[in-house]
Amino acid sequence: MTDVPAVRCTGLRYSFGEKAAVDGLDLEIPAGEVFGLLGPNGAGKTTTIRMITTLLPVTHGKIDVFGIDVHRRMAVRRLIGYVPQQLSADGTLTGRENVNLFARLFDVPRRQRKEQVERALDAVGLTQDADRQASGYSGGMIRRLELAQALISSPRLLILDEPTIGLDPVARSSVWERIEQIRRETGMTVLVTTHYMDEAEQYCERIALMHRGRIRALGTPAELEAGLGAGSTLDDVFRAMTGDQLDGGGIRDVRSARRTARRLG
Repeated sequence: MTDVPAVRCTGLRYSFGEKAAVDGLDLEIPAGEVFGLLGPNGAGKTTTIRMITTLLPVTHGKIDVFGIDVHRRMAVRRLIGYVPQQLSADGTLTGRENVNLFARLFDVPRRQRKEQVERALDAVGLTQDADRQASGYSGGMIRRLELAQALISSPRLLILDEPTIGLDPVARSSVWERIEQIRRETGMTVLVTTHYMDEAEQYCERIALMHRGRIRALGTPAELEAGLGAGSTLDDVFRAMTGDQLDGGGIRDVRSARRTARRLG
């Protein structure tokens, strides 16, 4: 671990027209931690992630990634691996071709490219299936392929936006086993959003519950559950902090989630 946090957000705000998606967010994620950012659709999670990954500009407030201001976009992007909720793998390419494409996009030196592609495929357990067309992969394999794509640049921060949406329990466990293995081997920081409370409870060291653009609760799963009362679950905490809105947000959020789930299922 390092004294410099992996992510520090200070006074972060972002609006779409008159609607505030992120409303005065303060958040710090220590290096090496698995951190869960939870909340209903429309809470501001993906907007926050898109600012951290430099895909949206920071217009109000400040974000540092390992001490580097996100306005230095290319310097920050070199530190980040990102698996978005929307699918990023190309079904017309093989698994190896997909990862190799990302190696070129991330400007991995040509002399190192083959070795790093092989290492990324091996890390997610896709070596034997690497030369199959991705359109024939199962949902769990697709997510592992996208994880390999995100790992090609050896990131210090891995950001996962709903990485297991639409997957069956076995495939979900397989994806998380790979994430845990890679984290143990590299010490990377992981920032994840999920609507599966069992995943958050099992894999996240700390959790922030976000609602209407603000952090409503922050702590370990055990601390959050204890704060609500004996016998409480993370589902109970979620409902208490978000007003029982398990699936809020706009039609665009819902369509996006359903489209991804259909393609993975």
